[in-house]
Amino acid sequence: MMDVAICDDGSFVTLKGDQTQHRFHAIWLRDNSWDAETRSPSNGQRLIALRDISPDVSIASAEISGDTLKVSFAPEGKSVDFSVSWLLENSYDHSAPAEKGWLSPMIEAWNGELNKAVPSADFGAVSTNPAAKHAWLADVARYGFGKLTGGPVEDQALMKVVELFGFVRETNYGRHFEVRTEVNPTNLAFTGLGLQAHTDNPYRDPVPSVQVLYCLESSAAGGENMVVDGFRAALRLKEENQEWFEVLSKYCARFEYAGEEGVVLRSRRPMIELAPDGELIAVRFNNRSAAAITDVPFEDMAAYYAAYRRLGEIIDDPAMEVTFRLEPGECFVVDNTRVLHARKAYSGTGTRWLQGCYSDKDGLLSTLASLQSTTSEAAE
Repeated sequence: MMDVAICDDGSFVTLKGDQTQHRFHAIWLRDNSWDAETRSPSNGQRLIALRDISPDVSIASAEISGDTLKVSFAPEGKSVDFSVSWLLENSYDHSAPAEKGWLSPMIEAWNGELNKAVPSADFGAVSTNPAAKHAWLADVARYGFGKLTGGPVEDQALMKVVELFGFVRETNYGRHFEVRTEVNPTNLAFTGLGLQAHTDNPYRDPVPSVQVLYCLESSAAGGENMVVDGFRAALRLKEENQEWFEVLSKYCARFEYAGEEGVVLRSRRPMIELAPDGELIAVRFNNRSAAAITDVPFEDMAAYYAAYRRLGEIIDDPAMEVTFRLEPGECFVVDNTRVLHARKAYSGTGTRWLQGCYSDKDGLLSTLASLQSTTSEAAE
C-alpha cells in the first residue's frame, strides 16, 4: 500500500511504501503526463514543448486510488492520472553511480566459460516463432552475440538474417562483402592467416553497431571463429589497474581508413567509452586501423601505451575467448560496439567462404522490445 505526500511548496510529491519512498518533481510529472492533450494517443510522442509548461508549475493536490495517482497541477489547473506501477519503474530517486565502468543490468559480461553455453538458435524456429525470436534476440542483447544454425546455403542468405530484426547498413563496401579464403592459394590475397580479435570499422562515426557473418563454404581445417567480450576485457583491466582503465576512457584514440580511391574515413573516440555517468557503453579495438594517437598529453602517453598494451594482452588471453566453427548455413550476429571477433589460422587444404554485412542495434533492440511487449500482453 502506497501513501502520497506533497512537500510544503508543492515542488515535488513523495510516494511512500512500508520501507521505501520515491520523490517526483512537479516539472518531471507534468512533462511526463500521458493525457491526450500532452501525448499523441497513436504514437506517444509529445504534443507540447517544455516552454508550454509554466516554470512555476507545482502540485496542488495528489491522491492514490489503487494503481492510479491523480495529480492536479497549478497554476494550470490540470489534473492527470499516472500509473503508480509506471512511476515506480521509472523512479529516479536514487544516488548517482559512484564508480566508472558500471554495466546495465540487461548486460552480462563473460569470458571463456561461455563456451559451455554459446547463445544459439535455429534459423527456422527464429523465422517462424515469435517466442524463439524473442529469446534469441534477448541473448544477443545480453551477451553481445549469438549464433544461428540451420539456415539456407545460398548467396546472400545473410539478408534473411538481417530481416529478422532490422535493416542493412550500406557502406563503401556495398550492402554486403565477401570473405573468401583458400588454404595454399594460388593468389596470396586469399590468405589463411589468423586475425587478432577486433571490432570492425572503428574509423566510422557512427560505427556500424551490428555485424552479421554467414558461412557458405567451410572445407578447410581450422579457421574457427572467435569472439571476446570487450566489456569483460575492459573491466578486467579496471580490476588490475584503475589508472590504466581511466586513461583509455579519458582520451580519444584515432582511427583511419583510406584503402580505396575517394574514401577517407576517420574517427576520434576512446578505446573504452563511458557515458557521462560512468556506464560502460562501447569498446573500440583494432590495431590495423589505428592512426597516430595525438590526443593524449605527453605526461600521460607512457601510461596510455602501457594500458593499450595490457588491454591487448587481455583480449589475446585464451581464457577470454569463446570459439566455435561455422558450417554452411550457419552464422553469427555480433554487437560491434562491444564484442571483438577474429578467426583462427588454417591448415591443410580447402576453402572458406563467408559473407558479411552491417546493421544497427536500434533495429535489433526495437524488435526485441516489440516482441517483449507482445509476449507480456499474451501472458496477461
